[in-house]
Amino acid sequence: MSRRQVTRWLGALAVLHALILCAGFFAPNDPEEQDRERPYLAPVKIHFVDSQGHFHLRPFVYPTRLQTGSFDQFEEDNSTPLPLRFVVAGPRYRLLGFIPCRRHLFGTDGARLYLLGSDAYGRDLFSRILYGGQISLLAGLLGATITLSLGAGIGAIAGYYGGWRDAVLMRTAELFVALPWLYLLFGLRAFLPLTVGPLEAFFLVVAVIGAVGWARPARLVRGVVLSAKERDFVRAARGFGASDRYLLFRHILPQTSSVLLTQAALLVPQFVLAEMTLSFLGLGVPEPVPSWGNLLASLQQYSVLISYWWMYLPALAVVPFFLGYLGLASALQEEGGTGKIEEAPGGSPL
Repeated sequence: MSRRQVTRWLGALAVLHALILCAGFFAPNDPEEQDRERPYLAPVKIHFVDSQGHFHLRPFVYPTRLQTGSFDQFEEDNSTPLPLRFVVAGPRYRLLGFIPCRRHLFGTDGARLYLLGSDAYGRDLFSRILYGGQISLLAGLLGATITLSLGAGIGAIAGYYGGWRDAVLMRTAELFVALPWLYLLFGLRAFLPLTVGPLEAFFLVVAVIGAVGWARPARLVRGVVLSAKERDFVRAARGFGASDRYLLFRHILPQTSSVLLTQAALLVPQFVLAEMTLSFLGLGVPEPVPSWGNLLASLQQYSVLISYWWMYLPALAVVPFFLGYLGLASALQEEGGTGKIEEAPGGSPL
């Protein structure tokens, strides 16, 4: 049953990541294109019945216009319905990052479609959420890859060779576990240059979040290695003259795969949240490049906080991803009993 659950969670995550990976196709507008005449436009309403009471098979929206005597309040123009069309031509983008394309899943003729409203610059919030997911999720995935690579390497060395190497590495790991990693993250990022471009800022964020979380995976890998190196087939291979490199890569490190997979499912949402926190505070990817963190940065303004409810929506976008990863981690633990700290020979906790 647990294997079936793992497959289901992987399928759900694959669909969610495909949605973000193909953001250009699903987003009706360019995420950086501004419309200064429509700041903080509320999400459009999709209609099937027009103002005269006639039913339409094709959904449609009404264009918006400023209310008479107002400078920031909009209303629907019921005189010209705009049918919602599918697979339409629109702003150019690169599908999967390198295929030039201009086909979008849906849109309207002659007007921008603000499915989830707009921000202070009149940019389409729905398109920015999709494109922002590419930045935040990629930061989480790359950060987890760096962390697990460091953790696997350090844990394998500490567990296999033991002695002074084990003592030094594990005392360092205990220090990293004891430190409040969020404040350490702030300190490291604030120490680095602030005035950098979006690409440089992205890799700085990935490097920082990837470097602070290696201690727990290292301790878990060490426990598995301590157990695996004492097994009969490893001793037999050593007796036949197998090298340390062969033993590690052929017999011991494969035993850590279940632990690393479970840790990956736990770390990715943590690192996505870390990137969002840094960007929210202005230490991550800067404007105009969208990320889930800087999309929420406008909520630091009290007027936005109380007046424009749709600016909260980027926070809700992360929920299905977090639930998917945590569900996958739970299913992996049920299948293999992973994620628990094992005991070293002699009964001492790792």
